[in-house]
Amino acid sequence: MLLKKELGVVENSYYEASVVRPAPTAALCEHVSADVCVVGAGYAGVSAALELAERGYSVVLLEAQRIGWGASGRNGGQVIVGFGDDGECTIERQFSREDARRAWDVSIDGMRLLRERIDRLAIDCEWRPGYLSLAVKPRKSQALRRWMDHAATAYQHPLRWIGPGEIGKWLASDRFHSAVFDPISGHLHPLKYCLGLGEAARAAGVRIHENSAAFVVERGDKPVVRTAQGECRCSFVVLAGNVYLGEYGDDIAPEVAGRIMPVGTYMIATEPMGPERADALMRGRPAASDTNFVLDYFRLSEDNRLLFGGADSYTGSAPRDLIARMRGNMLRVFPQLADLAICHAWGGFVDITMNKAPDFGRLGKNIYYLQGFSGHGLALAGMAGKLAADAIAGQAERFDLFGRIRHHSFPGGALMRTPALVLGMLYYKLRDAL
Repeated sequence: MLLKKELGVVENSYYEASVVRPAPTAALCEHVSADVCVVGAGYAGVSAALELAERGYSVVLLEAQRIGWGASGRNGGQVIVGFGDDGECTIERQFSREDARRAWDVSIDGMRLLRERIDRLAIDCEWRPGYLSLAVKPRKSQALRRWMDHAATAYQHPLRWIGPGEIGKWLASDRFHSAVFDPISGHLHPLKYCLGLGEAARAAGVRIHENSAAFVVERGDKPVVRTAQGECRCSFVVLAGNVYLGEYGDDIAPEVAGRIMPVGTYMIATEPMGPERADALMRGRPAASDTNFVLDYFRLSEDNRLLFGGADSYTGSAPRDLIARMRGNMLRVFPQLADLAICHAWGGFVDITMNKAPDFGRLGKNIYYLQGFSGHGLALAGMAGKLAADAIAGQAERFDLFGRIRHHSFPGGALMRTPALVLGMLYYKLRDAL
């Protein structure tokens, strides 16, 4: 199987193979004007554009590739409330108890927004509720139980403990010691969801230009966003390109670019199995992830494939022998799937911050940026787009709450942050093994 490996991106996506994309929209080749120019057509950008258009703003949406080409169309499809353990701890350290609860509630509202849009916009994206956090050994089980108790006490989040004697009823795997079940989180087909949002944005009047990378944003009272062949003059800009902004224009947001790190993450998809076999593998078909620092995550697709992810790379390139490595990880969890062929392998970049907390804010008074979703973007990124739209419309309280989170740039700049993180990952891999 030949795979394209360029800048850590592997192209043989089950998601792309299971959708029919509309014809690409025209690139921006002229000078246009709008109330708002949104850069990046992933969840955050499309969500902001849709929300603004529904409020009567004129919106231009620029995408360097195609809608959902980046992490929004490549991720594990796991829709998880919260911010990740590091991010939640950061928010709780920096905020009062009341403000930490307000931030958590925004993540819950992000889940509600996703469900509401699926229903209201009739997006066929294979939504299924249920999510398992899995501990591989007793030490990690203790930490998982402490987290569950804290989430129940601080946020009244309904979680169920699954002990060693019960976990075999949920997963046909001997790898895990215990688990926590979250009935509110779940999973879906991420590219179908993003394309559905894009179609809704287009129907609402958003002018979408694919293959239109933004190279420069000229700041001022009326910012100008320039592409290779055109430009958009506007009153507000929303930057939602995450790690890809620097790929196309180093001058767009240098103040915040160093606060996120591109991390490659990869997935495989098996051939379809019978529905009875799939049902026996994962009772109720939840999404699942272990709690290791270098984690594995997996779920069943609607057509009865196992979708298995992990193999995070901090080097900027795809791991060697990717399919063999991923298949080995999969068989460590489900050795009974050794007879199934691997039909797809793909991946790309997600953006993480040093503290795993989201990074939203303003550059000046009229340029908004949304980044740092750190693996929790499927629900939170859509909510971030809504918060940016709220702020542009004059309701900035919840946006500004997240703007108060203190972030630091990765040490050493672009040259040193990658080798430093590679060394750090070796340390955490050793900890996971203990």
